[in-house]
Amino acid sequence: MNQKPHWIQGLDGPARRIAETQDSPLCVLAGPGTGKTFSMMRRVARLLEEGIFPGQILVCTFTRTAATDLKKSLRELQVQGASEVNATTIHAFCFGFLSSARVMEITQRVPRPLLSYEIRFMLEDIRDNEYGAVRACEARLRAFDAAWARLQSEEPGWPLDPIDKQFHATLMSWLRFHKAMLIGELVPQALQFLRNNPESDIKTIFNFILVDEYQDLNRADQVLIDILAEGKSLTVIGDENQSIYSFRFAHPDGVTQFEATHPGTHEEDLTDCYRCPKSVVDLANALIVHNNERVDRSIKPRPENLTGDVQIVQWPSVYDEAKGIAQLIKNEIVRGVVEPGKVLVLAPRRLLGALVREALHRLDIPAHSFFHQEELDGKPSELDESQAQQAFTLLTLLANREDCVALRCWCGFGSASLNHTGWNSIRNHCEQTGEQPYQVLESLTKDRIKLPYTTSIIQRFRLLQQALQRQANLTGTRLVDAIFPDMAEWAVSLRSMCRAIGGDKFDAKILYEHLRTNITQPELPTDVDYVRIMSLHKSKGLSADMVAVVGCVEGLVPHIEDNLPSAQELRQLEEQRRLFYVAITRTRNILIISSFTQIQRREAFKIRAKVTRGVKTHASTIMSRFITDLGSTCPRANRGAQLLKIKGEGKTK
Repeated sequence: MNQKPHWIQGLDGPARRIAETQDSPLCVLAGPGTGKTFSMMRRVARLLEEGIFPGQILVCTFTRTAATDLKKSLRELQVQGASEVNATTIHAFCFGFLSSARVMEITQRVPRPLLSYEIRFMLEDIRDNEYGAVRACEARLRAFDAAWARLQSEEPGWPLDPIDKQFHATLMSWLRFHKAMLIGELVPQALQFLRNNPESDIKTIFNFILVDEYQDLNRADQVLIDILAEGKSLTVIGDENQSIYSFRFAHPDGVTQFEATHPGTHEEDLTDCYRCPKSVVDLANALIVHNNERVDRSIKPRPENLTGDVQIVQWPSVYDEAKGIAQLIKNEIVRGVVEPGKVLVLAPRRLLGALVREALHRLDIPAHSFFHQEELDGKPSELDESQAQQAFTLLTLLANREDCVALRCWCGFGSASLNHTGWNSIRNHCEQTGEQPYQVLESLTKDRIKLPYTTSIIQRFRLLQQALQRQANLTGTRLVDAIFPDMAEWAVSLRSMCRAIGGDKFDAKILYEHLRTNITQPELPTDVDYVRIMSLHKSKGLSADMVAVVGCVEGLVPHIEDNLPSAQELRQLEEQRRLFYVAITRTRNILIISSFTQIQRREAFKIRAKVTRGVKTHASTIMSRFITDLGSTCPRANRGAQLLKIKGEGKTK
């Protein structure tokens, strides 16, 4: 009796049809926990066992975490050649082939991405009377990002208005001088190259292209995939109900309209949920049906799924919430119901996550926060608010002292104007003489030259020279401790990222590359022995035995910007509902949805929460409207103390 091929073992229904589909485009609509990765891997296995060369297969996704999971799944296929399949993110793929084709070198661009706080320095430098103040420049920059992402023109920048044309030229001039790029430029640059160079080898390498999380891609990403897949086999997998990246201009219509835009498409639905308990499936379906802009498609629990334990709870304050959630987590760990590494805490703001992390540490429960990017946010003009930014800038300069962007930032910290007048004076000198900024700064400190408005910049540069000299030979733990002090609250998340490097021999260059990659393209660990605390957005693609969603109060969940037109407000509300849908469907067993009734006004302002007006130090909040959307099977909310008593603890410690 012949043994079934590896790719067909354990397959039935949609999963088998997905693996077997031959030449036609394939679109798979897959709800949360429905086994889309399993189905995709079986399709890859079929291709390999039919003799397809691994280098002809490209598997793309949106995040580094998803790409890492794909690589792990490929290794586990136990099919010859699986580990050689190209599995990557869209951005990494574009960077790779642009570099290999020497596009960056030929166009004299440097693929050095700007972080969010660095963009603020750029805008301060390029603003003028025609473009408006920094806020107006930010709006212009967002418009360029939107145009590139939505593919509103063949050319990145698309300027038609004379002022927009001039702004675009000024923007590109700043980026070229500082040897940097905006992250939003990368895909349009790749797309432009492919359109203008039809003989490029990159278009002939891949004959089988599979794209996961298709709803997360923007229009430019999707057109790039179409060009690569011309005359090839294309498979896309997505779910418009999990589209949560409008801030990156995601194009969820791409998956819902795929059949119409790609003639001959074979479409499959994956609706059987393997992950979520039955109670959570009911809540998720009841929630998402309130969105109008969606396809009517529900997920279904399998008979063997757990019933699940869902708790809705409210606490007197944010501090009570943090202590109470930590105690509930410890209770379940002590009872042996969950392990720390199988617990997710999802928070709409870093502050709320930090409070839970501290409460868990007090209970001797290991926990790490993954609000990495937020550590480098803030106002760079305020010295006390920019310690993480200054530390990372120093690390950048330890790795490469002539990094022009980092030099620009270092020279501007502590100044309300970010010393933009003095820096522009240095830049003008560089452009006239051909010297590099670091050389000019050295000449200024030694009084070889004099430039206007540079007194405070010279002082900052001398501080930099001293810091570089002190830390030049440090490596490993000593380097991390010197730049990101152990007892500094602002350094906690950055130090957590450093631990993943391993060993103690790494230098500043290795540390910088590791942190930069994790900040710009965060990868969340899956096999851990500690509680993971992160934003709702970052939980995408993860799962856990116990999930606690904290801070579920109006103004945070959902968070709707003020003074929006009604149509835009509705779109934002529906995306926030999809985000909540993603959050609650991460669990395999226990789900806790938590809120609080009071918060200090200064803290509410800090996390941009919407609260009632008044003169008192504390403001009142109410639980999120999404709780009502969870439907008739949603359990009644408990007071925090009552839930702790039900769970057998009584009071928080």
